Amino acid sequence: MGKSDFLTPKAIANRIKSKGLQKLRWYCQMCQKQCRDENGFKCHCMSESHQRQLLLASENPQQFMDYFSEEFRNDFLELLRRRFGTKRVHNNIVYNEYISHREHIHMNATQWETLTDFTKWLGREGLCKVDETPKGWYIQYIDRDPETIRRQLELEKKKKQDLDDEEKTAKFIEEQVRRGLEGKEQEVPTFTELSRENDEEKVTFNLSKGACSSSGATSSKSSTLGPSALKTIGSSASVKRKESSQSSAQSKEKKKKKSALDEIMEIEEEKKRTARTDYWLQPEIVVKIITKKLGERYHKKKGIVKEVLDKYTAVVKMIDSGDKLKLDQTHLETVIPAPGKRILVLNGGYRGNEGTLESINEKTFSATIVIETGPLKGRRVEGIQYEDISKLA
Repeated sequence: MGKSDFLTPKAIANRIKSKGLQKLRWYCQMCQKQCRDENGFKCHCMSESHQRQLLLASENPQQFMDYFSEEFRNDFLELLRRRFGTKRVHNNIVYNEYISHREHIHMNATQWETLTDFTKWLGREGLCKVDETPKGWYIQYIDRDPETIRRQLELEKKKKQDLDDEEKTAKFIEEQVRRGLEGKEQEVPTFTELSRENDEEKVTFNLSKGACSSSGATSSKSSTLGPSALKTIGSSASVKRKESSQSSAQSKEKKKKKSALDEIMEIEEEKKRTARTDYWLQPEIVVKIITKKLGERYHKKKGIVKEVLDKYTAVVKMIDSGDKLKLDQTHLETVIPAPGKRILVLNGGYRGNEGTLESINEKTFSATIVIETGPLKGRRVEGIQYEDISKLA
């Protein structure tokens, strides 16, 4: 039987072994080649193709590492989102499922040395909720998809409306019961013992006695009333009508003082005060870079937001050098100008309104501003947090 025969037991065994996962120490990420033993890996490292790949990587090693790191991060997060959703899960479970795919990006080709370092990095970047327990590190994916957020808000709004309707119905029923109890007096029944003096005497029940006595009393009262009494009753009724008409007129005047438009504006303003979002980037504002990953050249430097790509990412043009960078909002912070300068409100009830910075309270990390645009022009607002305003370019 020939050496290169396709159906030999050794050839079949080699093909079966090549399909499964092999040792990571004998894998070359640059060439994407898996060797089965140390001798094969040594021969591969001495090959001409591997040497060419090393020369390419030596020209710009950071570019290759960034590429592999980004691919590893995207594939890991996609598996976490699709397989586990927003459930809290052990990071090792996700990693074992990720590496079960034969064509995965190996961690020794990325910027992270261990799975713990990668888990901590996910927590720092705000991509996942991370917590450490005696059993290890647990992660929970943060879904920032606009469609998912919109569905969650709609469900919360629907639940709130259902609760409000139930509360209104319960209050209405309670009010009706209270009015019904106030309208009539509760009669306390009196119980008497059934007794008869003679054994031959019959016991009788007069069920219509109360009704007859009440009708007799009313007839006697009506007969004793004269014309003067009727006059007094009519005059008292007219006085009551006048008082009721005056009170209704006063209540109408109070209602007229506050028009429907004012009430709607108050409701909308109250909604805006409580409406906050987890994104704040806006075009034409001045921001400061706080991340050290870009080097000392850009650390603590200021730039102007030229474009907001999505709610959490922006294109920033540096003021000093004119360079354009694509940054996440977690790598930026707002800039508070000197009093008297123009600012833009980035979050909260007055979001999107331009104004002027009046004063700064360093103890509470807040500022006082004066709104200059929109229907609330001229309003003075106190207690605006630093992260909710930024200087306008």
